[in-house]
Amino acid sequence: MRTILRPAVLAVGLACARPQSAPPINTIQTAIAPDAVADTLLTDVRTLDSTIVVELRYATTNNFTGAPLPGYLANRALFRREAAAALARVESDLRGQGLGLKIFDSYRPVRATLAMVDWTKRVNREDLLRDGYIASRSRHNLGLAIDLTLIDLATVRELEMGTPFDTFSAAAHTANATGIAAANRQRLKAAMERRGFTNYDQEWWHFTYDIPNPLRFDKVIR
Repeated sequence: MRTILRPAVLAVGLACARPQSAPPINTIQTAIAPDAVADTLLTDVRTLDSTIVVELRYATTNNFTGAPLPGYLANRALFRREAAAALARVESDLRGQGLGLKIFDSYRPVRATLAMVDWTKRVNREDLLRDGYIASRSRHNLGLAIDLTLIDLATVRELEMGTPFDTFSAAAHTANATGIAAANRQRLKAAMERRGFTNYDQEWWHFTYDIPNPLRFDKVIR
């Protein structure tokens, strides 16, 4: 006999399919705050701890679009001050293990997110929006999401994580790794969660930090 799932039942099933700790991919639609407000709320993470390594991929051609994204004019990792303070504590915690953080992306101007969405349309990869790999309204725009990995402080080399940054496949899901890569992903996750960050389970590198009443920004990174 054919079974028809009612909407309420289907919604429950979908909710159970993803861990409840994982935030939804898109933020709510809000106005963009003026740059003057962004200047008071965002800070350069390296002013809190200069040992954090920054390699903003979207300021270069070394990213999935093959070109620098609009709004990235400098290799500076900006972050909401509350989140930056928590990140500095993560770096301090890791230092005793001979490890540190390397940032691939943090605050992202709204114009850069829109450019990513446009790219998916140009190359017929709108599935990346549907499947949760690219957000049309990102927490990066709030200055509350960060993409990063672990490095060995002695060599400044990245630890093995199983996939490169911005791998759009199930292999990048945090739980989908074995051996050394699995251990390193869990080490990163534990270090970040200890200081209040939440991992997005489809991307081992992506973490968010929650604060009340966040704002969206389009301030250019200079």
